[in-house]
Amino acid sequence: MSLSQKIQKSTSKFLSVVRGDMDTRMTQGQCSSAGIHLLLVVALIACSSQLLVDANSWWSLAMNPIQRPEMYIIGAQPLCSQLSGLSQGQRKLCQLYQDHMVYIGEGAKTGIKECQYQFKQRRWNCSTVDNTSVFGRVMQIGSRETAFTYAISAAGVVNAISRACREGELSTCGCSRAARPRDLPRDWLWGGCGDNVNYGYRFAREFVDAREREKNYPKGSEEHARVLMNLQNNEAGRQAVYNLANVACKCHGVSGSCSLKTCWLQLADFRRVGEFLKEKYDAAAMRIGRKGKLELVNNRFNTPTPEDLVYIDPSPDYCLRNETTGSLGTQGRLCNKTSEGMDGCELMCCGRGYDQFKTYQHERCHCKFHWCCYVKCKRCTTLVDQFVCK
Repeated sequence: MSLSQKIQKSTSKFLSVVRGDMDTRMTQGQCSSAGIHLLLVVALIACSSQLLVDANSWWSLAMNPIQRPEMYIIGAQPLCSQLSGLSQGQRKLCQLYQDHMVYIGEGAKTGIKECQYQFKQRRWNCSTVDNTSVFGRVMQIGSRETAFTYAISAAGVVNAISRACREGELSTCGCSRAARPRDLPRDWLWGGCGDNVNYGYRFAREFVDAREREKNYPKGSEEHARVLMNLQNNEAGRQAVYNLANVACKCHGVSGSCSLKTCWLQLADFRRVGEFLKEKYDAAAMRIGRKGKLELVNNRFNTPTPEDLVYIDPSPDYCLRNETTGSLGTQGRLCNKTSEGMDGCELMCCGRGYDQFKTYQHERCHCKFHWCCYVKCKRCTTLVDQFVCK
């Protein structure tokens, strides 16, 4: 039985128990309306407390602006007590590294934006639903989409922290101290101020994985399998940033002769990281079995590496809105009438058909360069057809 089916079954069972309890009490005339209301509130809280705990996430740091520690006045509430979604271990790290929290939030935001870019033409498009759980109930299902989300958000933290070190924004790190590459020509200087990918990787591992490492589920249980899944995908995201970092160089010399070069370690553009992880998502062939061990979906695929994404549950149906699974459906989504891919109206709309309407599109046109030195453009308006899923 999948996770979405279990949630639906437990919800139905809970409602039937509450209704039966209410009917019994009403027939006996022993409970006032206020008592019934209190019973419902207490029961709902007890039933959903685990879901609420799992729903709150450090991803919420991306949705709410974080004040820098130096902006707090005497007597103000401490920073870490104001941040929601942190586990106990993450809150302790927050207290030790308060100046890092702004950049963790920026990293989470970068990851979310990249997720939305990579999936903008898919039925599930990485939509955010609120400021607490961010992605909603759909993340409670251990699907491939959840795997990608964990990976890209962990990658975002490595990216943001590494760059903040280089820019001198953090008190515990500075420029990269990476060793000189062996294949760098001897007459090139290794120095400059590179992105501190080593520190970014280590700190992101401590912070992002803290929530999972605090959980103590029995080995072989479904909950333990989900913890292993999250840890593997977090690592895949961090590895992507670490391995894609490359050497950048700058020329020195008279009149740009480039007789001398200074080189340093530089993060790859985050779009490359997103594309790399999207390829891992498309090729995800590994699954964590219910006994907590990695297993191949198909024996044709190779043994997994730390860079691979893994999942434990099949993806839910993203065609229709479903409050139980958290699917938002594709009704109202724009589609491409001429495409045969996932963005095409046939696949995006799941066979329900689409509506057509016309809209005005504004864009810059007839641009000319004027000496010296600016470009002047006209503003053109065109009437275009657009298609929306029913």
